[in-house]
Amino acid sequence: MTVFDDDKIDCHCHVFDPVRFPYRDDTAYRPAQQEVGTPAQFVRVMDTYGVRHALLVGPTSGYRTDNRCLIDTLESWEGRFRGIAVVDSDIARGELVALRRAGVVGVAFNPAMEGLDLVKRAGPLFALLADLGMIAQVQVEGDQMNALGPWLARQPGTIVVDHCGRPYSESGISQPGFDALLRLADSGRTYVKLSGWQKYSRGPHPYEDTWPYAHALLRSFGADHCVWGSDWPFLRAPERMDYGPLLTLFEAIVPDPVVRRQIQWDTARRLFGFDKPGREEKAELQHGALAPVAS
Repeated sequence: MTVFDDDKIDCHCHVFDPVRFPYRDDTAYRPAQQEVGTPAQFVRVMDTYGVRHALLVGPTSGYRTDNRCLIDTLESWEGRFRGIAVVDSDIARGELVALRRAGVVGVAFNPAMEGLDLVKRAGPLFALLADLGMIAQVQVEGDQMNALGPWLARQPGTIVVDHCGRPYSESGISQPGFDALLRLADSGRTYVKLSGWQKYSRGPHPYEDTWPYAHALLRSFGADHCVWGSDWPFLRAPERMDYGPLLTLFEAIVPDPVVRRQIQWDTARRLFGFDKPGREEKAELQHGALAPVAS
């Protein structure tokens, strides 16, 4: 069996449908042309490559806290997707509960684009997410985790770190930010996405300078705390990217099919609630059983 035969969940991707859901007027970046990827287009990609489920991440570009496109996709393909939303830090509990009922399992924080202060001021939101059994997803770059890691370790609930922590690829695994990420493995509540190679590699595909970081994360966190994502439709990519080569790249990085299945299916299925049918989860939520997404 190859990676194309494996059961898979894509744990980092976006959808953009500016015809039906126009971008915010104040957005800093407007995905266009080949960067636009509608839900219907992505479902065709998933079906082609045997991807059974996907975690849709609300993008900072285009939509930010406008989650209409995300929610519409979750409702249109019930059970196929889960979502990570972008919200204001002062969002009300009732609004978060409504998002959870729609299939949103967590909230994204992006200090890589918006700075550390926005996250550090969100302590009450982290506590609320933990109380509702939702995930806090964080994207950092470089040495940001050196400053943020100790703060994250004190927060309750489940934390997911995007794109291997986006280290400086030339600085080695002992660099302060990456070392701080590795220390978060001790909490048992932190998960890492093995994804986004192009975001921190200094070379073209197959991004071999990023492989040592993936291997170090696997050693520290284990396959039961790592997931995989494509980052489709590849915003601001430095070169042309395609879904198939990304799958074979991951197969090269994780050649053991047992470990690969644990990352691409077992861990992702449990962490993001794909092991529970959408209607069953909604029934529990309606009766007040807000169990944690990750066990």
